Amino acid sequence: MVQAAKAAIENLDPEQVAKEMERGAVVVDLREPAERRQNGAIPGAIHATRGMLEFHADPAAPYHIPALQPNKRTVLYCAAGGRSALGVRALKDLGYTNVAHLDGGFKAWAGAGKPVEEVKEP
Repeated sequence: MVQAAKAAIENLDPEQVAKEMERGAVVVDLREPAERRQNGAIPGAIHATRGMLEFHADPAAPYHIPALQPNKRTVLYCAAGGRSALGVRALKDLGYTNVAHLDGGFKAWAGAGKPVEEVKEP
C-alpha cells in the first residue's frame, strides 16, 4: 500500500520541504506523542497523529485544526515516510489539492542536518 501511495503522490526530500516551509507551507507531524518526545520535531510543525488526521483535516469535523485547509500547501511527515504517504492519499480523498510528504520522514530530515526542536508535550 505504501509503495502504491508513493507512486501516486508528491514525494519531497528534506531540502525541498525546507523550501516549502520558507514559502509558508503547513507542515504536519503524524507521529505519536512518544515518538516526538523521544526524537524531537521539525520546528513549527502541527501535530496531528495519523489516526486523527482525517478528523483534524476536515473543516466540517469538530476536531478540525484551522491551519489545515484543502487548498493550502500541506506537507506531511512521519518517522520514515509510510504513514505520511498514506496520509497524503487520505487528504486527497478529502479534497486537498496541494499536499505532499517528506519521503524518508523525520529520519531523513534529521539525517540531513535540518533543525529539530525538543518536544515536551504529553
